[in-house]
Amino acid sequence: MSNRFIRTFTAEPHHIDVMGHVNNAVWVQWMEAIATSHWEVGATPEQVAKYAWVVTRHEIDYRGNIREGESVSAETFIPDGPHGARFNRRVDFRNAAGKVIVSARTTWAMIDIASGRLMRVPEEVAVRFTGD
Repeated sequence: MSNRFIRTFTAEPHHIDVMGHVNNAVWVQWMEAIATSHWEVGATPEQVAKYAWVVTRHEIDYRGNIREGESVSAETFIPDGPHGARFNRRVDFRNAAGKVIVSARTTWAMIDIASGRLMRVPEEVAVRFTGD
């Protein structure tokens, strides 16, 4: 499984704020959407059924924006291995010119769905996303 995953997002009318560009909350929704897609594509069906992820921290740098009808290419990857129950995930959004306009580092914690409790990220899950 590749460590990197790419998805395109296009700004629709309901994504736009009073400033005429994508609202900050939408960027966070897109971060969750690409992370979820990466998980569903990269994990086995058994892992997807057994484990879930919750966000514990977002760190976001906004360097630009897009307007209605414009698209961004989002790339996500896991820059390093798990830390107990947590993974750090990067997401970079590039505009049509290829410039990173929004960059985020988000910490996700693994949950065992059956118990609802945090759990250590199993090696067989980590290797599917880190390439180690």
